[in-house]
Amino acid sequence: MADGVLFLCVANSARSQMAEGIARALAPERTFFSAGSAPGTLNPLAVRACAEIGVDLAGQHAKGIPEISVAAVGTAITLCAEEVCPVFPHPVARLHWPVSDPAAVAGDDAARLTAFRTARDAIRARLEAWLGRRLDS
Repeated sequence: MADGVLFLCVANSARSQMAEGIARALAPERTFFSAGSAPGTLNPLAVRACAEIGVDLAGQHAKGIPEISVAAVGTAITLCAEEVCPVFPHPVARLHWPVSDPAAVAGDDAARLTAFRTARDAIRARLEAWLGRRLDS
């Protein structure tokens, strides 16, 4: 079985993008991907929230599930909470880490950034526990 890890959310604009970037920072020797069932655009608040902990999302972009190499994925992790989770329609190990969509939070920039930080920190904690490594920031 392949050892690549695919993070999935609906728009591939925030949660799965942050998970991909944080995972790469924690375990650069491994292969990580992210995708969505209805890909949008990488959210600048996700980029900002990750930059605050030293994770650079530059070079990442929103992708649909068909853009991911089936042969490279051994584990699919869904990050949706209140919406219908996308499905990677191939035989892989599956994990579900529900994280509320920070892009759905209304309000001023400060309130929205707080939601992105909350999501980032939840994803980071899950990844650190799962990978058995800590991100220095």
